[in-house]
Amino acid sequence: MTPRAALRWIAITGLVVGAAGSATAQPAGGGGAVSGSADAQIGFERRANLSPQDELTQASIILSRMDQAANTVRHQLEQARQARDVVKTLCLNDKLSQIDVADRSAKDRQSALQSAAQRNDTELSNHEFTILTVLKQRAEQLSAEANQCIGEEIAFVGNTQVTTEINPNLPGDETTDFPPLEPIVIVWNPPPSQSPTH
Repeated sequence: MTPRAALRWIAITGLVVGAAGSATAQPAGGGGAVSGSADAQIGFERRANLSPQDELTQASIILSRMDQAANTVRHQLEQARQARDVVKTLCLNDKLSQIDVADRSAKDRQSALQSAAQRNDTELSNHEFTILTVLKQRAEQLSAEANQCIGEEIAFVGNTQVTTEINPNLPGDETTDFPPLEPIVIVWNPPPSQSPTH
C-alpha cells in the first residue's frame, strides 16, 4: 500500500468515526444513531460494487437529496421568521447553515469525483464517493434535528403560577411589645437677665 493510499484510508476512517460519534451524541428520540450507522455500513458495502460512472450517478442523486433537505429547512425557517418565533428561527438557522456547509463540501467532492472518474482512478473515486456518502448522512441528520426545533409557543406554555407553602412548625411572628411612649416635656428656663453695667 502506498503512503498516499494509507493517508486516504486514515482520512476515510476519521470521517466515519466522526460521523458515528456525532450521530451517537444526539438525544435519543427515534434510534437515529443506530439506523445512521446501519445506513453507513450499507452505503459502504454498496460503494465497493459501484464503478466510477455509477458513483457519479449516485453523487448526483445525493446532491439532489441534500438540496431538497436544505430547501425544506429553508422553508421552515421562513415560516418561523414570519411567525416572529425567535427561538425556532435561531435553531433552524443553525441547522440550515450546517446543511449549507455540507452541501458546498459535497459539490466540491462531486467535482473531484468527476475528475477521478474521467481519469478512471477507481481508488480516488471511491474515496470521494465515501466522503459524499458521509456528507449526505450528515445532511439527513441535520434535517431530522431541524424538525425537532422547538418554538416559543411550545417552550412557554400557559401562565406561570407560584405556590408558596409555609411550614406550620415555624414560630409565629415575633413582635416585641414596647411600653407606650409618654410625651416628653422639656422645660426650659432662660437664664436670668443681668444688667450689662454691673
